[in-house]
Amino acid sequence: MRILPVGDTAFSVEFAETLSEAANARVMALNAVLGDLPGIVETVPSFRALLVVFDPLLTRFAPLAEAVAGLAEGLVEAPSVTGKHHRIKIRYDGPDLPAVAQACGLTLTQVIDAHAGCTYRVHMLGFMPGFAYMAELPPVLRLPRRAEPRLKVPAGSLAMADAMTAIYPWDSPGGWHLIGSADVVLFDQARALPALFAPGDTVAFEAV
Repeated sequence: MRILPVGDTAFSVEFAETLSEAANARVMALNAVLGDLPGIVETVPSFRALLVVFDPLLTRFAPLAEAVAGLAEGLVEAPSVTGKHHRIKIRYDGPDLPAVAQACGLTLTQVIDAHAGCTYRVHMLGFMPGFAYMAELPPVLRLPRRAEPRLKVPAGSLAMADAMTAIYPWDSPGGWHLIGSADVVLFDQARALPALFAPGDTVAFEAV
């Protein structure tokens, strides 16, 4: 673990050099126990690190970082952090589905069954509001990103790349393989919690 300053009002607590389930579990565990520390404005979990934003009028970097490090080191075994569970209906009608099946040596039905047969955990939000990075895809479905990204991916597109799967909340460029679509609002500023998914949530997909 290491703590790195990010500007003058934040620091990053890093648990690994690369993505791993163990590192992400420790990120989520630390995030869950920081609520009682004074001066923290916001925390932002990611794959392998936790960003801690603080109010410099209420605390300073050195004592807060020391307190956070103590809590992190005290997590001998990362406790299970459980969020909400979501079940999302999916039309497996994506334009890349046939190519994905061919690349994986599977039939269309086998791709759908493999993708819909897993429960995924939200590791982080990023790229755009409401975009949830979910893992892990079954090894048989793992493909690198497309060699040529699309200039426009329609909102609601279900996509996959490497070990991750996600639904695009907005029309946007994207380089993931599109295998389906969903009628779901992933980000709505009128809701108390605008983003539908949060780190630590679990997601299951139901083929319709």
